[in-house]
Amino acid sequence: MGSHRRPESRRGKPIHERKISLAHPPAPFTLPSSMPPDSAPTAAHADASLAGDTLTVRVGGDWRIAAPHPDWTDLLGERRPQRVVLSGADLGSWDSSLALFIQAARRWSETNAIALVPEHLPAGVLRLAALLAEKPPAPAGQPRGLPDLPTAIGTETVRLWREAKDLSQLVGECVFSMGRFFRGHAHFRWRDCLVEMQQCGAMALPIVGLISFLVGVTLAYTGSLVVRQYGGDIWIADMVGLAVVREMGPMMAAIVLAGRTGAAYAATLGNMKANEEIDALATLGVSPIDFLVMPRIVALFCMMPFLALYSDCVGILGGMAIAGAKPLNIPANLYFAEMQTIVDLSDINTGVIKAAAFGLLIGLAGCWRGLQADRSAAGVGQAATAAVVTAILLIIVSDSIFAVAFNILGW
Repeated sequence: MGSHRRPESRRGKPIHERKISLAHPPAPFTLPSSMPPDSAPTAAHADASLAGDTLTVRVGGDWRIAAPHPDWTDLLGERRPQRVVLSGADLGSWDSSLALFIQAARRWSETNAIALVPEHLPAGVLRLAALLAEKPPAPAGQPRGLPDLPTAIGTETVRLWREAKDLSQLVGECVFSMGRFFRGHAHFRWRDCLVEMQQCGAMALPIVGLISFLVGVTLAYTGSLVVRQYGGDIWIADMVGLAVVREMGPMMAAIVLAGRTGAAYAATLGNMKANEEIDALATLGVSPIDFLVMPRIVALFCMMPFLALYSDCVGILGGMAIAGAKPLNIPANLYFAEMQTIVDLSDINTGVIKAAAFGLLIGLAGCWRGLQADRSAAGVGQAATAAVVTAILLIIVSDSIFAVAFNILGW
């Protein structure tokens, strides 16, 4: 048998070699020997020719806003035609500078009641010139005279009703958050609460002490004008001690924290809302009430009684400093002994209860206004202002309610 020679096997070659061997080799790419040079831009120009009553303006070249270009007023000069033809047959590239030129021509034509006829101009530049001619809508005028009284009353009533609903909803959510906390299901972090306690407690001691001392000094000066007329200089200790412990101590501490801490809470939560951080927490399944609101409210509720006691002590020291000076000249031990005859534990407890309630109201007002804030820098500022006003209003109203209730209870 004759030997049959098998063709050479291509097994063992890589796949990419086999593909290359089967494919046609690409044709070599060579650059052309000479490339056409880039054409230099032509300067923008406009030529005007007057034939009878018709002024023909031919614009040409490349119009660039950053390059020199003709001005309609200079081009027109002293000529006053009855008809203007604006031609762009020789026009190259263009931008908004040509639209401004056409708009100036249109404005002049409308002012002088002269017909303007565009010819061979790009549709885009005509549309841009038309947009430049559009006037913005006039702002709405302010209503004249007094507003409609029933409408104003109704609008304000609806606004107050909505705010009352929002506040009630926040209070309800806080109550449910407390239930989740006691069941161990709340996203409450004591670390955040302790940080807020330091911010609203220890960091507020200097300003609270200064205000309380000055309030004690003012009460002592004012009271001395009355008690000295009856020869009862020693009674200044009773008046200062009772007023500071029951009213002025908790009140001054609360007002200071309303301006210091309540505004800070509103600004912080408003900024987080503007940055969509609160939405991110809700998306992750973390309750903003548990994570952001409750630590702040708990911190104020826990620290306000201690700040009230500190305010009481500093206010009494302020009154004692005035009583020990001329013309009262009351020794410190006598002043303190006289104050103990009228101030007892029930008065101190009254101030502590008020302070705890004031802390809750300040925290609620700050967090409420922060969660209501608009998603803007102006909204954050308005929320901080509204938080201070709301907190002070709630403090005054609640203090009046406490005064009536304690009088009924005989405290």
